[in-house]
Amino acid sequence: MGRIRLTVEYDGTNYSGWQRQENAVSVQQRLEEALYKLLREDVRVTGASRTDAGVHALGQTVHFDTKSRIPPEKYAFALNTMLPDDIRVRASRAAVDGFHARFDAKGKIYRYMMFNSPHASALLRNSHAHVMYPLDAALMDEEARSVEGTHDFKAFAASGSVAKDTVRTIYACRVARSGEEVMLLVHGSGFLYNMVRILAGTLIQVGCGKLESGAIERALSGKSRLSLGVTAPPHGLTLMRVFYEDDAAEAAGRFADMLDRFARP
Repeated sequence: MGRIRLTVEYDGTNYSGWQRQENAVSVQQRLEEALYKLLREDVRVTGASRTDAGVHALGQTVHFDTKSRIPPEKYAFALNTMLPDDIRVRASRAAVDGFHARFDAKGKIYRYMMFNSPHASALLRNSHAHVMYPLDAALMDEEARSVEGTHDFKAFAASGSVAKDTVRTIYACRVARSGEEVMLLVHGSGFLYNMVRILAGTLIQVGCGKLESGAIERALSGKSRLSLGVTAPPHGLTLMRVFYEDDAAEAAGRFADMLDRFARP
């Protein structure tokens, strides 16, 4: 058996999330169906992140095992002829021995997009959360930086979370504006379920004056979810990149580049 590593991009609008479910269509299901057509094997794929319903990915990392002799770099071309238009394999290659897409991840970058205007956008409705009230992006950026460092993020855990360890390290967290678009970009060692959406919802409420500045510091010290804002809608969230041992050193540079390209006039 050989292990193959894929980089997968998808628009999560029409899916119940990444993970297979009994009564709904998931991204994992569509990818496994395409692999069965290609290989005639019952292949199970493992993703780095179990993105939620409506959440998107530009750089989801996936691995699977197969007996096939297809050259690893050819999987992207073959699978893209069988996948729906809203799922694409951007790259495929042989994985190193023992590679695990989820457990070997050293860090992830997530992006949350907001469209800040009195009226919603027709073209951005599936990728940006609409915020009709004016947002102070500079204030949001200042608030966002308070999550940087290693903290117990118990207050950011979604209701019903079963995570035993709620300590995470956030390497960088920034908010920037470009016209009517506001972007939250966050790079961390890992994230709790709904953690980025809770962070985004809190920053939105700080940015429009519904929460006082310092809400995040109060939540981190008191470990109380009540100090934070509502959970932001899923469709503004995109998994941008997953980093591993072989590229973790590039992560800070990639983060800075994403921020610069968004904010550049």
